[in-house]
This record gives sequence, structure tokens and C-alpha cells, in this order.
Amino acid sequence: MTSGLLVKEGQALPLFWRYHLMAQPEAASASPMDPLCTASSGPRKKRPRQVGASMASPPHDIKFQNLVLFILEKKMGTTRRNFLMELARRKGFRVENELSDSVTHIVAENNSGSEVLEWLQVQNIRASSQLELLDVSWLIESMGAGKPVEITGKHQLVVRTDYSATPNPGFQKISQYACQRKTTLNNYNHIFTDAFEILAENSEFKENEVSYVTFMRAASVLKSLPFTIISMRDTEGIPCLGDKVKCIIEEIIEDGESSEVKAVLNDERYQSFKLFTSVFGVGLKTSEKWFRMGFRSLNKIMSDKTLKFTKMQKAGFLYYEDLVSCVTRAEAEAVGVLVKEAVWAFLPDAFVTMTGGFRRGKKIGHDVDFLITSPGSAEDEEQLLPKVIHLWEKKGLLLYYDLVESTFEKFKLPSRQVDTLDHFQKCFLILKLHHQRVDSGKSNQQEGKTWKAIRVDLVMCPYENHAFALLGWTGSRFERDIRRYATHERKMMLDNHALYDKTKRMFLKAESEEEIFAHLGLDYIEPWERNA
Repeated sequence: MTSGLLVKEGQALPLFWRYHLMAQPEAASASPMDPLCTASSGPRKKRPRQVGASMASPPHDIKFQNLVLFILEKKMGTTRRNFLMELARRKGFRVENELSDSVTHIVAENNSGSEVLEWLQVQNIRASSQLELLDVSWLIESMGAGKPVEITGKHQLVVRTDYSATPNPGFQKISQYACQRKTTLNNYNHIFTDAFEILAENSEFKENEVSYVTFMRAASVLKSLPFTIISMRDTEGIPCLGDKVKCIIEEIIEDGESSEVKAVLNDERYQSFKLFTSVFGVGLKTSEKWFRMGFRSLNKIMSDKTLKFTKMQKAGFLYYEDLVSCVTRAEAEAVGVLVKEAVWAFLPDAFVTMTGGFRRGKKIGHDVDFLITSPGSAEDEEQLLPKVIHLWEKKGLLLYYDLVESTFEKFKLPSRQVDTLDHFQKCFLILKLHHQRVDSGKSNQQEGKTWKAIRVDLVMCPYENHAFALLGWTGSRFERDIRRYATHERKMMLDNHALYDKTKRMFLKAESEEEIFAHLGLDYIEPWERNA
């Protein structure tokens, strides 16, 4: 089922498509001319492992006498191995059917260097220190270039050492808490994390909190790893990977994809909820209602005369094409200019900080969040957002807004719920961003349209609570885990408003995020290292 909505240039590839593409290891590395690049209709059939497979082949001229290749069948399969052997020989490479002392390079697919060495030991073959253990990508690139390409780190298979009494001793130091791990945008395990995020999203649609947390924590810890998981041995000592999670990892390693994820992606309920919740203002209850009523497309929903939509949902449908597309960093910065101009027109001493994913260094997002604070009077703060809204209305920039008044109480204890919303005054808006403010938007302009609708959240917090609000609104799993850490490890309570020490029975003041980390006994982690 499709929604009829195409992915445009510059728009993020949906998670389920990215997972499907990454779940084809052969297609990702093979030549476009490789007839084996096509995806199979089911899990790979297991074949008996062999040391070498003889094949009838006419003689070919050998161009590169100093290289003697052996292609490992393990995890590759006989058919693909034979094809690559024949293709390499046609390109002038010397490829041996059997492993011998003359072999200089072993080429493998979906194997680590450690696994290749273990295989050699089983065959009672001792590896020479001069033997190169290479990923099949090196051979593919070399055949494409018509000559051996330079061997770099990305081609060399990693041999992990010190698998003694306690496997992977260094990995055991990985904390279960994201606030004790540095997580940049360099994710080496996309094929696993994408799978777990799909399963987590499906659990959220089913309101299964336990499964949701299980899958999200697994994805979070895998994002922090500085290496790619290529065997189950690599998972030893890593927290948050229970039996269910490890079964899925093992299946992806063996078959290139998860059958459970595949079933979810093909599930009509998941597809419908994914589509419905992409509309601004539509949550799980509304999605459930529409699904039970038999709706499967947005066009049918919008054309149904019996349905009543909220003001937010009407805006969501009206500006759907813009809102479902990505907001680029350039667009976010252009919105930042509009926000600062409006805020400073009424509160020149106000601090305006872009938060959320863009503060964590992301290049694209779905909305732009700003935290606003001022050392001035509380009355000035209360009146700021209404004044900004009125200004944008006069300028014709405001397409939608929902102003939520503050319910903040100064000395109220922090919430025990890690996912609770704060009580600050906030405004959820849709702004009209004209294209001349950002060059990168021009490629996505609809014909005759000179602006794009952008989702913007403004949060107004008291000056003395600014550090706590900034930490919270920077977001990701990191923010939830630092609250968990405070509760379970430090006997403290933390939310967007304050930090409370239950042992000392007192609020702990902080003027910066660094001070909050210090109160918790944590090393400070930069915003761009919080992409958990």
C-alpha cells in the first residue's frame, strides 16, 4: 500500500525504505552488472561450507602476477562465489579454487577478520602474517577500475584480539545510560538500528510500552558503538541487548534482514498508522479510529464529509506536502533569523537558542525548536509570545498557532516520569518561510509558490530554569536516560524545570548544562555527542 505521495529530492528517505536498501548486502556492494544483485524472495538457504569449489573455466590471461586471490565461500554461497571467481579471472586476476601457500589475498563477504582466522584454524591452515584479509568491496572496486585499487582501512577485515576469559572486556564498560556514552551522528550500525526503530515504532502504535523501550534502548546503545557489528561475538558485554534483541541481530547478520521487521513493514495496520500520524495533529487515538472505520489513504479521509477535524489537523492537511518534507539546516537557520528579529523587537536582552536535533548537529529535521529566556521581569516574559504571534500575523507569516499558557510552579518537585512534558509557556506554530531567505529551498519550490510552511516550537522559560530546559529540549534518548540516571544512581529528581537532591532535601541550582552534569557526577557531553 502506498499513500500516493512521492519522496522529493532533498527529502529524507523514509526509515522503512532505508532499512530495505541496507538489508541487501550483495546489492549494496556488487557491480550494477552483477546478475546476483537482485533481492531474493525469502531468507537465504544454508549450504554446506566447503574449503574450495572446483569449477570448469577456460584459461584467462593473468595481468597481475603478484596477486593470488582466494574467495571465501563462507556466508557468500557457492553460486555467488563462482560468479565472482569467473568475473575476476576475466579481469586479469589470478584466483585459486583451493587455498594454498601461494595465496596472498583472501576475499570474504559479511565476515570479520576474526571469523576468517577461525575458519582457517578449522581447516588446519596457519595464516601468514603477510596474508591480506579483505572485504569483497575491494575486489568489486578493483574489477571496476580494471586493476587492483589501493587497500585502505575500509577494505581490511578487522581482527579483534583478547577474546580470553572475559570476551570483549572493553565493551563491558559501555554504560546502559546514554548520558554516559558519547553518541555522534556517525552510526556504524544503521541496518540494526533502523530495524529496531521500526519495531519500536510498531510497538508505540500498539501502545506496548515495554517492547517500545526495549527496542529503543537497543537502538540507542548500538548507535554509540565506534565499530560495525559483524558477528554475535561483537555483541558480548554490550548492555540493553536482551535475548529477543540478539535473535534479531543474529538473523540480520545471517540473512541480511529481519523477518519480523519485514512482516511489520508489510502490515496494513502499521502502514496506515505510519501514514495517518504523518499528519500534523493526528495521534494514536485518531489513527485507531480512522483505521477501524476502514480508511487506508489520506485522500479518502480528506474527502469524507462525516469526519470532523481539529484546527491543528486542518492545518496539517492543508500544508501536508511542506510539513512532511524535511527542514534543512539552512531553512532552520533562516527561521532562526525570523524568531530572533521578532523576539528582540520586544525583549532586546532575551536569549534565543535553537534546540532539538539541529542543536545536536543534524542537517535535517521535521521542525525547529527554540528556547527563549530573559533576565527581565516575569510580566515581560508572559507577554512576549502573544506579541510575537501578533507581529507575524500582521506580516502575513503566521499560518497556524496554538499558544499554551504556563502552569509552571517554582518550587514544585521534578516529575518522576522521564517522558513528561514541562509546564512552561509554549507556542506550536506553522510559519511561512519565503524562499529568498534560504537558497537551498529553491530546488523544492512548487511552480509559482515562493514560500514553504515550516513547523516551529517556541518555549519561554524563566531565566533561573534555563539550563534545565536547555538540557531537556536538546532531546533524544539522552534526555530520558539522564533523568533515569539521576533517579536510580544519584537519588535525585531531574526534569526540564529543576534538579532536586532527595538525600539533602534541597534544589540544586545550575546556570549551565555543565553544572547539571557536575551535580550528577557525570562527565560533560557536548550536544553533538547526544544523538542517542
